[in-house]
Amino acid sequence: MWTFMLWVILLILCWPLALLALILYPLLWLILLPFRLVGITVDAVFNLLSAILRLPARLLRGPRKA
Repeated sequence: MWTFMLWVILLILCWPLALLALILYPLLWLILLPFRLVGITVDAVFNLLSAILRLPARLLRGPRKA
């Protein structure tokens, strides 16, 4: 909602810049998409390594009591 309000203010103050932003935003999103996918992948790898390193301690702790 805030993004839309800022865009409306920009449209009122400088409409050519607002239209340029409206056109370039999807292109910028597409350019940044591979970096997001790499970030998700790196986060998943770190979570997997963390789980593997903590597995012996979880096994030695024994079953949880309900």
